[in-house]
Amino acid sequence: MYPEDRVLVGVINRKRDFDMAQTQHWYRVPQGQAAQGLYAEYIAFFFSRAFGELNGAIHYYARRTGLELVRRRDLLPDEPAHPRADALYYKLQFGELRRKDPPIVNADRRVVTFIHTTWDRFSQARDLADLYSDADAFVDRVFHALERQGVRAERRWDTESRAEGKGATLVIRCADGMVVASTGARDERAIALPVSDGPGALQETVAAILDAVRKHGGLPVGRCR
Repeated sequence: MYPEDRVLVGVINRKRDFDMAQTQHWYRVPQGQAAQGLYAEYIAFFFSRAFGELNGAIHYYARRTGLELVRRRDLLPDEPAHPRADALYYKLQFGELRRKDPPIVNADRRVVTFIHTTWDRFSQARDLADLYSDADAFVDRVFHALERQGVRAERRWDTESRAEGKGATLVIRCADGMVVASTGARDERAIALPVSDGPGALQETVAAILDAVRKHGGLPVGRCR
C-alpha cells in the first residue's frame, strides 16, 4: 500500500450483491456511471439502509485485481427479464475483503454514489467528509502545481493533522531547512493556504511557496525532478 494509491468507494444496496462480493469477489458498475473512470488500486464499499447495523458506513475494502466490460445478463444470468439485461456493466474484480476498523461513518448523511480518494486519506478517515475535504482538495491542487515547477512536496491530509491544529499541510525539504504551508497556519513560520477557488488563489499560493523555497537555499541535491 502506498499513500498515493487510488481508492474507489462504491455503494452496495442489495444483500445479494454483498454476498457476491464476499464469495465471488466482484462488483458491477453501469458503464454510464463511470464518468471519472475506474482507475483505482483499491475498492471500498459503503453500505445502504438494507444492511441494518452496517447501514451508512464503509466497513470493507479490497485490492482490485481486474476489470471487464460485460452485459448484465452475463453477470446475473438468473435475471434475464431485467429491463437492463442487455446494458453494459464494468465487472470490477478484487481480492479478499478486509475490514475497515474503525469504519468510516456518514455523520452528515451525505448522498453517496462514487467517491474517488487516495489510500492515505482513506486509511486516516473516520467520516466520509475526510475523504474529500475542501482543505485536502486545495492542498492537492497546490501539490500538483508545485510538481509541474519541479518541486516535490510531502502531503499531510486534514484528518491526519487536525488533532495537532495544523490542517492539511505541504512540507518541502530545502537545502537550508523546511518550508511548511498549511490550511491551519497560525504563525509566521508556516505559509497560510487559503482553501479558495477565487481568481489567482492557486497562483499566488504557489508563488509564495516558491519564494520561500528560494529563501531556504532551494531544493537539496537529489530533490529536483
